[in-house]
Amino acid sequence: MISIYNCATGLAELNKYQPNCWINVETPSDDDINFLITELKVPESFLNDISDIDERPRTENEGNWLLTIIRIPIQIVNHHNQHITVPLGIMSNHNIIVTVCNYHSDMLPDFVDYSRRKNIEIDNRLDLILRLIHSSAVWFLKYLKQVNIEVTAAEESLQRSIRNQDLLRLMKLQKTLVYFSTSIKGNEATIGRLKAQFQDSGLINKDIMEDLIIELRQAISTVNIYSNILSGTMDTFASIISNNVNTIMKRMTSISIILMVPTLIASFFGMNVELYIGGYDYAFIGIILCSIILSTLAFILFRKIKWF
Repeated sequence: MISIYNCATGLAELNKYQPNCWINVETPSDDDINFLITELKVPESFLNDISDIDERPRTENEGNWLLTIIRIPIQIVNHHNQHITVPLGIMSNHNIIVTVCNYHSDMLPDFVDYSRRKNIEIDNRLDLILRLIHSSAVWFLKYLKQVNIEVTAAEESLQRSIRNQDLLRLMKLQKTLVYFSTSIKGNEATIGRLKAQFQDSGLINKDIMEDLIIELRQAISTVNIYSNILSGTMDTFASIISNNVNTIMKRMTSISIILMVPTLIASFFGMNVELYIGGYDYAFIGIILCSIILSTLAFILFRKIKWF
């Protein structure tokens, strides 16, 4: 789907593209790709790079085109509302800015609505790139709050009953935090390269750059905090599981020993040899009582050493 916005009038939507406009392409179809290549002369190699979900954040030039790839967070609506990061390609020359994302995201519509409410005018392509990275940092922080809520819910479930599903849920959340951390750091490195490239152009807005760096550092700090907490939580539950297994094994061993005592006595007196108490009327009862007494003593001993 293609949307066209006028950067000079608070991102007012246009019916067709014109110079100094922003063309946003989300989940592009074959016709959209053909339009970008044939009409706008966008390098096809750029589009191939953007289609790779694992593409790293970077910036490069080809002719008069500048390609910048950043990572943005998206939410996959399923049972656990999984969060991942995907590449957003920003291609620009001196006349036009094109953004392409092969996945639907809530960030871009929110960015457009926010810019319209604040009546923000995009002065140049670097301004749009920095504002998009700033918006991605804000959405990273927003999704991190949701991840933290899911971690808390999983911890509460594990406190009631340790299940494999909850442990796997924590593992997936930890994987999400790793993806977030890598993407945010990649975006931060891209800012450094853009800053060096446009150092002498006079296009750098210092206020936006300062706000952007603050948001990114806050996002990185938040990811590190949540990641450390989650790692500690998983280590704690791993220790609890190991301790529970040890407790169960001790109890099973104790039960086996207790049951072995009467079995051993019955084996002695069940041998096919002559016994000196074989002629007594109450020999069987005496053997049973002896087995019970010895088993009870073994039980008391194991209780004393807290094996039960």
